[in-house]
Amino acid sequence: MAQLTTEQLIDIRRHLHEYPELAMHEFKTHDFLLNTIQTFNQKNLEIRELPDLPTALLVYIQGSDPKRTIGYRTDIDALPVTEETGLPFSSKNTGIMHACGHDVHMTVALGVLNWFSEHQPKDNLIFFFQPAEESENGGKVAYEQGTFKGKWLPDEFYGLHDNPHLPAGAIGCRMGTLFAGTTEVNVDLIGKSGHAAYPQAANDMVVAAAEFIGQVQTIISRSVDPIEGGVITFGKLDAGTIRNVIAGQARIEGTIRGLTQKMIEHIVARLKQIANGVAISYGAQVNIQFNQGGYLPVENNSALTKRFIEFAKQDPATEFVETEPAMTGEDFGYLLSKIPGTMFWLGVDDPKSQLHASTLNPKESSIAKGIHSIVDFLEYRQQERN
Repeated sequence: MAQLTTEQLIDIRRHLHEYPELAMHEFKTHDFLLNTIQTFNQKNLEIRELPDLPTALLVYIQGSDPKRTIGYRTDIDALPVTEETGLPFSSKNTGIMHACGHDVHMTVALGVLNWFSEHQPKDNLIFFFQPAEESENGGKVAYEQGTFKGKWLPDEFYGLHDNPHLPAGAIGCRMGTLFAGTTEVNVDLIGKSGHAAYPQAANDMVVAAAEFIGQVQTIISRSVDPIEGGVITFGKLDAGTIRNVIAGQARIEGTIRGLTQKMIEHIVARLKQIANGVAISYGAQVNIQFNQGGYLPVENNSALTKRFIEFAKQDPATEFVETEPAMTGEDFGYLLSKIPGTMFWLGVDDPKSQLHASTLNPKESSIAKGIHSIVDFLEYRQQERN
């Protein structure tokens, strides 16, 4: 296959959109990606599959005069969302949708890979088609399995995320943190159930849960530097079975967000203190668990990101936007904690919707523009011999 045309890229994106798959189950996605890559010029390509991460793919392109190995990562999984776009190529997999735009991510990666299969780069390139970004931390799993060793270890790593609130094809980035880190939290409160008419004989966990939630609101408002920022959201509360029985148990489930890992650790410590206080005040047992496998902040490497932004600002093919940090999470943060690199936004111009929404409908014109900007940057980067 020669260079992919815009029409072929759109066909690829629409196929991927029609057949989304959830984390660690991206088997047909994997096969489609593999079959597509096998149509590219294979002269300098090496394809590697991972037996312990069977839906992942790695592709290595040998450089003509390598001084470094540059990695590019794309995520491939979808979300448990029922699509409501009404598009003729809507998801055919019931209750599953590429509601975070990973179909666009994959198509852009294939376009960049296809370009360099036809135009041998100076530096070595690695393309990582990663499963399980939305859950199960696929990037961390791959790293801990020893995937990135020897020639498969990039010296620097890049990746994008689509952004419906930027113009189609625009590139957005910033120094420092792009995405927040995340940690899930579950709180179980255990007291004693009883008849609603005899509260003195019971220990009401609805009241204790309400007190806990109320006190937690002071963490962000009074324990966190407002310039640094953080988020605690409790999205689920289960307690009781009927109106005239005092609930002896309650469960609260939520998420913590912070722009640095230090901030997340600070919030976790304050949550533990409040849990201990509520347990003493209400004579209850309060068990609090944190998912320490949550996502690390996406912290861009300062030197590489400065270079990336400077290039994007002067590249005639790129519309650059300097963006604010986002409180959404992204598991590329783990890889960037091990390998220096940069994550950036690709605008897809759907301002009436948002990421993870059932109505997300990225502008397909963003695909070719994104490929052009990334190819331009990677070619520029390879001109630097230090």
